[in-house]
Amino acid sequence: MASGSENNEKDMDLKKTIEKTTEFQQDMLRQFTNFQYNAFQNMFSSLQGFTNYNAMFKTTVQSGGRISIPEAERQALGIEEGDLVQVIIIPLARKQKSANKN
Repeated sequence: MASGSENNEKDMDLKKTIEKTTEFQQDMLRQFTNFQYNAFQNMFSSLQGFTNYNAMFKTTVQSGGRISIPEAERQALGIEEGDLVQVIIIPLARKQKSANKN
């Protein structure tokens, strides 16, 4: 049979273990929350920078593969003839081919 002092020691050890586990879990939660917060802030900053200095619009590909930048976007971004711009192409829809080709 275990004596009263042995039971007290086991109870104290169990309490310390529970406290340490609780502290560890709280610390892990804090770290995870900080990680999520920082990731969100980085994503938000990237999106904000992307939208402040760029334009997004739809246009149709013309003969020879030409596309046009709408006037409103050119004015808003100060784009003039001869300026170098970067274009990212994301096809939205394909022109329907005629079924009655001979």
